[in-house]
Amino acid sequence: MTSPLSSQAFSSNILRLEHSATLAVASKVRSRREKGLRVIDLGLGEPMFRTPASVNAAAVQAISDGHTHYTAVEGLSSLRAAIAKDTERVSGRGVKPEQIVVTTGSKQALFNACFVLFGEGDDVLIPTPAWPTYSQMVTLARAEPVAVRGDSSNDWKVSADILASAATNRTRGLVLNSPCNPTGAVYSPAELEEIVRLAAERGWWVIFDEIYRDLIYDAEPGSIMGLNVSNSKTIVIGGVAKNFAMTGWRIGWAIGPEDVVGAMTAVQSNTTSNACTISQYAALEALTSQDAAAERRVMLSVLRARRQMALELLDSVDAEFSHPGGAFYLFFRVGNNTIGSSEAFASRLLDEHGVVVVPGSAFGAEGWIRASYAGLEEDLAVGLNAIASCLR
Repeated sequence: MTSPLSSQAFSSNILRLEHSATLAVASKVRSRREKGLRVIDLGLGEPMFRTPASVNAAAVQAISDGHTHYTAVEGLSSLRAAIAKDTERVSGRGVKPEQIVVTTGSKQALFNACFVLFGEGDDVLIPTPAWPTYSQMVTLARAEPVAVRGDSSNDWKVSADILASAATNRTRGLVLNSPCNPTGAVYSPAELEEIVRLAAERGWWVIFDEIYRDLIYDAEPGSIMGLNVSNSKTIVIGGVAKNFAMTGWRIGWAIGPEDVVGAMTAVQSNTTSNACTISQYAALEALTSQDAAAERRVMLSVLRARRQMALELLDSVDAEFSHPGGAFYLFFRVGNNTIGSSEAFASRLLDEHGVVVVPGSAFGAEGWIRASYAGLEEDLAVGLNAIASCLR
């Protein structure tokens, strides 16, 4: 983690804010490339596939049709209806468009939810290893992020018992992610039902980030909204970024109780207003087009084959790793080798092989490494062989 911002010129709102560790890795990549050095980037948090052709065409058509002005703050009604229908597809549960707000990427949805639901004096449980932005958003809301270490023997997942042990009378909610960044772990319906039942009993809010929802390899995609147990205090975060290779289009959303969604919309109306209109039309095409769905399935098939190759390599060097049931990350241990810390391992990979990965310390798991297999095809084998060389 980088140091918090501490200048006296800044307000107290950001004194505990830290720069994004994953974006810092991306900065290193750019710096090396500007110097003409070769870089094998396995630190990416995005699939380097082309956005589906029909989605690109829909965006061009939106411009031609003059859709270049404001929409409602909460998003196009047609897009919110499509999100509702897509949610019903995977959950079997109906959702009203009025329960949905479209945001500038899922990050904004997460921030709006934290800002609306949490505040000073609240504790928010964050199962760890975790995407570091979760804790930063909770901090920006002036609440206290509480890291809850998952069970490394169960792919770093937390259980209801683990969460209950970490809770206090200040606990107001938790942020949960499945498939998980950085581990790739996927919570089973039974595991989620226990957690949701606990949250309902304690009156906690659950912010469930399912941005990688459709990138699952060993089961059919599902949603926390489709469980047999429900908690009315649940906010579901989604988007098109990962599932359709649309990270740069910046379209996410939140689904939840109408009053909470209304409050999130009010926050948004005073910050960014509506998400990019053209991107909303692109997202509408992604969610409703059979062509886009077919390209998503092709991407999933390619990622599945890459995952298999990567796991075979990790097995060949007897590495300890989390089983990636979804997303597109490898999360493996380096703490037993002679290199030392995860930062040292990442530095050696970069210095000796030009391979970029993210140290596990960024996610609250020192001694582990996150590597993506969603980058450029030609880089993957080179990068994996360099990892194997260092692990040996």
